[in-house]
Amino acid sequence: MSQEHRQTTTGTASEQPPPGDLARRGLLLGVGVAGVAGLAAACGKSGSSDSYGASSSGSGSASSSGSSPGGGGTSGAGGAGGGGLARTADIPVGGGKIFPDAKVVVTQPSQGEFKAFSAVCTHMGCTVGSVSGGLIHCPCHGSEYHIADGTVARPPAPSRLAPKKITVSGGEINLA
Repeated sequence: MSQEHRQTTTGTASEQPPPGDLARRGLLLGVGVAGVAGLAAACGKSGSSDSYGASSSGSGSASSSGSSPGGGGTSGAGGAGGGGLARTADIPVGGGKIFPDAKVVVTQPSQGEFKAFSAVCTHMGCTVGSVSGGLIHCPCHGSEYHIADGTVARPPAPSRLAPKKITVSGGEINLA
């Protein structure tokens, strides 16, 4: 509606817009609010499990002892809590493997010596992301831990990874 037409109909041009304009404004406002709410919900997820996830850590001790850190290694996914995690052949000497579902990292600091730790970084609760060069690496803020004992090699992590109890029998590694 033109301003001239509005003046003739209502007598003033600055009162309220015609009803069609109000409905259109309400619709646009509703769509905008819904979009902002959706964006806020997507951005509001914290401590997400998008490979960084959990907030709890276990305790206990590994089934073998020793502390000679080694060289490279790899990380991987798989396994579940409470049962068989991996075969011993799956864990490289001087490296380890991460089991995100069980929130455990299993390492082999030296031939035949297996250790297990919580895979939850003690800094901000992210899940550690890789194992290489004798270290367990957290991708969130760069913390690193020694594969032999889970102690902090590089902050900002304030404390070591909690040891997990495992058993090694017949080439199979299980959570105890």
